[in-house]
Amino acid sequence: MDCSSDESSELSDTDVDDYAEKVYMDLKSGKLVARLGTDRFRCPFCPGKKKLDYCYNELLQHAIGVGASNRTAKVKANHQALANLLKTDHADVAGSLPPRQAEALFNPPKPVQDQELFVYPWMGILANVPAEQTEKGGATVMQQLDHFRPSRLDAVHCSNGYTGYVVVHFDKDWIGFKDALAFHNYYKSRHLGKMKWNEAARQGKYIFGWLAKEEDYSSDDPVGKFLSERGELKTVPELQLELSQKTETIITNLTNQISAKSKYLLELECKCNQMDLALQRAMEDTDSLHQRYNEEMRNMQSAAREHSRRIVQETDQLRKQLDEKEHDIKRRSKQLREIVAQTDMERRELENERKKNDVQNDSLHMARIEQKKANESVRILVEKHKKEKEAALKEILMLEKQLDEKQKLELDIEQLRGKLKVVKHMEGEGVDVKKLTEELTKKLDERMEAMEHLDQLNQALIIKERMTNDELQDAKKELKKGLGDLLNPNSNIGIKRMGELDEKPFLRACKERYGAEAETKALEFCSLWQDNLRDANWHPFKVVTTGETAKQIINEGDEKLVGLKEQLGEEVYKAVTVALLEINEYNASGSYVVSELWNNKENKKASIGEVVEHILKQWKVQKRKR
Repeated sequence: MDCSSDESSELSDTDVDDYAEKVYMDLKSGKLVARLGTDRFRCPFCPGKKKLDYCYNELLQHAIGVGASNRTAKVKANHQALANLLKTDHADVAGSLPPRQAEALFNPPKPVQDQELFVYPWMGILANVPAEQTEKGGATVMQQLDHFRPSRLDAVHCSNGYTGYVVVHFDKDWIGFKDALAFHNYYKSRHLGKMKWNEAARQGKYIFGWLAKEEDYSSDDPVGKFLSERGELKTVPELQLELSQKTETIITNLTNQISAKSKYLLELECKCNQMDLALQRAMEDTDSLHQRYNEEMRNMQSAAREHSRRIVQETDQLRKQLDEKEHDIKRRSKQLREIVAQTDMERRELENERKKNDVQNDSLHMARIEQKKANESVRILVEKHKKEKEAALKEILMLEKQLDEKQKLELDIEQLRGKLKVVKHMEGEGVDVKKLTEELTKKLDERMEAMEHLDQLNQALIIKERMTNDELQDAKKELKKGLGDLLNPNSNIGIKRMGELDEKPFLRACKERYGAEAETKALEFCSLWQDNLRDANWHPFKVVTTGETAKQIINEGDEKLVGLKEQLGEEVYKAVTVALLEINEYNASGSYVVSELWNNKENKKASIGEVVEHILKQWKVQKRKR
């Protein structure tokens, strides 16, 4: 890079380090300013450059490049001091750089002879490499050279086949050059460089390696042809100059772009200012219009309010006058009505009393007719049920009689069969076995025919009994439906809903525990436990066997029942268990509430006879009252 500092000053090469230290102290103390902001820097030794602002990595690369170039000792010392300042005192900015770029800036390659020609892109040569190590892309060799970070390698071939040489490729940047020098020095330090390879007459059992230079590039062997086809010869200063020129070109392009953007931004800012000015004027005009509009609206509203006030006053005056006239008219009308009403009032009262008496007489007559019809219907229904009950009892007695006859016939048949078997074994004992067998067979056939006749009759009676039972159940349903309105909780016979919870224990328990919220809580708990009773999956019973009889009883250890007793007490617990036993007895399969005729006096299920007897008593009592 060019430098406008005083390059003609006399300074020997031996004094470069001392002078660089002095310049470093001046930079550190602030006599020479290099940092302009958080991420903006400048080179204090190149004030004539077009580019004055640098980012950290650009300035560090510039300082390192000039410090390692063939410039005068003073220029090199100044830039070495600048590089030392950046790396030592401003290393915090380097934390945001990529690792590979930071490594290249802080560890640049050591200077080489300025006029020495290298093959670029950087390449290394390996000699005496066994052919098997070049297989699979030279994976074995790549693994051995891994710490030199080669990008790839190529085996060199000629018309006769593999030559034993391998060309190792490195990255094109300064890090790649540093890796190539390390590769070269590694083999040289182990006496396996190019000189030793030539001394050994290009033979040996080890692999030799070196950095590709002008001599290798210009040779006529396959390696030289390979290098000349894939690279070119360059010196380090030439590469630095090329990179500097590229950087300058990029910086110039970026500077031009920034200038163009800045100009465009300035134009946009001017346009924005013009638009803001026009908008401000428009807003001022709008505000002025709004003010005039508001002023006119206030004037119009004030005039309207004054007009409305006058109209309201006039209206109030007219209303008062009308009210006075209306009051006077009402007073006169009232006086006239009082005079007329004195004679009409008694007549209307007498007429109303007569109508009320007629309505009451009609209602009583209709009630007597309806009561008579209801009593007659109940009497007919009771007589029908009584007859059906007597018929059912007769059929049951007949079935029992037929069952006895059937059992007697079965016993006779078995006795005859036994005698018949005995007779078969009596042959040869002076008994007419054939005749006796025929007589017994005849009697057995007669008994079997009688038995079949009884079976047929029994089947017919069973079918009739089922039909009668169905009719009886229908009659019970009709009784429940018809007696629902006639019976009351205080009568001896009533209808009880089996499995329905009594709400009174819940209410008493909740009053003790919840105070003002007792009724709400009682309804909630009662509804919850009614749902639990309907749950077919919940069966809190256990079977207890007494002798040969098995019986289901409440399982007192059930979790739900135990929790209920602890939460609401013994009385609620008993109400729930009673409902459970009722559902299990009357509707175990359905688990829902069923209605049943109930004897309230004896607290048991009422029979049809008891219901009929109670209805007849009630009917006779009603008949005597009439």
